[in-house]
Amino acid sequence: MSAVEAAHGRTFWVLSDVWNIVRRGLTHYQRQPVNIAWQLGFPILSVLLYGYVFGSAMQVPGGGDYKDFLMPGMFVMTMAFGFINTATVVVYDSTKGVIDRFRSMPMASSAVVAGRGVTDLIIACAELAIMMLTALVMGWRPDGGWEFLAAFGLLLWLRFALIWLGVWLGLLVPNPEAAGGLFAVAFPLTMISSIFVAPQLMPDWLGWVAAWNPLSSTSAATRELFGTPVGGGDSWVEQHALLMAGLWPAVLTVLFLPLAVRRFQWLSR
Repeated sequence: MSAVEAAHGRTFWVLSDVWNIVRRGLTHYQRQPVNIAWQLGFPILSVLLYGYVFGSAMQVPGGGDYKDFLMPGMFVMTMAFGFINTATVVVYDSTKGVIDRFRSMPMASSAVVAGRGVTDLIIACAELAIMMLTALVMGWRPDGGWEFLAAFGLLLWLRFALIWLGVWLGLLVPNPEAAGGLFAVAFPLTMISSIFVAPQLMPDWLGWVAAWNPLSSTSAATRELFGTPVGGGDSWVEQHALLMAGLWPAVLTVLFLPLAVRRFQWLSR
């Protein structure tokens, strides 16, 4: 067998292992659809709460309907909170011995991490679709065409980057209860951003922090692509939201993907 044939054979089996992990994850969701409903419950409740209860008191710089400003931010929040779900699943598999069984099998070690990532991206697509349908019912009307697809892609790009943060944390925390406590970290990160309120409406120092929050860049970029009020400020990072929406997830991926792989390899020792 030539070196090329051997490489093709290894690639085939790695992809086969990844698919088996993905199929396992999707089967889990298929048998327990309440998990997806639970993951979507908080964002949908937040849309209704902020859109209808507090919406009339909210301001959008430059004018415009607050619900149009809010919807892209809620999509970003849904993608951001996804890393908690990733961490919870990973720590559950780790504490229940599932990952130990994977390591004992003749399968590629990278397949476990990659399979988790592909599974979460598929679930993220379903979550975004449901959230967007909810927004359309509430009267949100985005621009169509390639801009819509680009915005959808930026949201998935953010989710892709945060998957590796979730995997790394899931391999670090000791139990699922501790993974649930990550909400206490994620919630302030979403609040101190442009998801709900434009940074220029905050105190100067807090607005600066919110503007440089990676979630703010994706929120501003998707608002621009969806054709809804952007509420952008004058700072450099706000004026280059599209650039930063692509750059921030790349930085997070470069940082946390190697950490997640190394942590998984460390467990095998």
